[in-house]
Amino acid sequence: MTYLSDVAALARKDLLLELRAKDTLPAMLLFVLAVFVVFHFALPSGSSDLAASGLLWVALVFTALLGLGRAFVPEREQQVFDGLVLAPCDRSAIWAAKSLAVLAFLGAAEVVALPVFAAFFHGIGAATVAGVVLADLGICAVGTFVGAIATAGRARELLLPLLFLPLAIPIVIGGVGASVVDAPGRYLGFLALYDVVFAVLCWASFEYVVTE
Repeated sequence: MTYLSDVAALARKDLLLELRAKDTLPAMLLFVLAVFVVFHFALPSGSSDLAASGLLWVALVFTALLGLGRAFVPEREQQVFDGLVLAPCDRSAIWAAKSLAVLAFLGAAEVVALPVFAAFFHGIGAATVAGVVLADLGICAVGTFVGAIATAGRARELLLPLLFLPLAIPIVIGGVGASVVDAPGRYLGFLALYDVVFAVLCWASFEYVVTE
């Protein structure tokens, strides 16, 4: 129960900071909408559903990357990350809380962005929505983990995409597959397996990452 209380307190802190500063969510929303507008005019008329779905997942991954890049900014700017690590709580609670906060920002951006995509292109099916939900969980779990690694380095802005994008390739494959095939269960199962495996790995190894 104490662990869940720590996660809730840390996640609430991040959400309140965002509500006050309004830095991350507006940037993510404007970015993904701008990308969809560009794709709408750049994609040739009559393009296939596969092409449109691929663009959707590329836009979502890079939108998430924008949010992940801001995940540890408050702690870095105020130089309190070491204090957060030394707090009397399980260090994996930091990872869980950051993941939940980024998930909330990404979900809020997608609530607006997905209907815009549906209006611009070929609509969105239930399998695509399910794929987005599962993909968001994996993106936030893995992205928060590598974001913590990048925070400790000097070239933070460069290190985060270099670490995150290769790990996001399976998410894109699963998401595109779930969006275009007639029987998406295999791809949705693949995304769910990805979420479980990488969430356990990130949770178990986060303490060693932040203490090194």
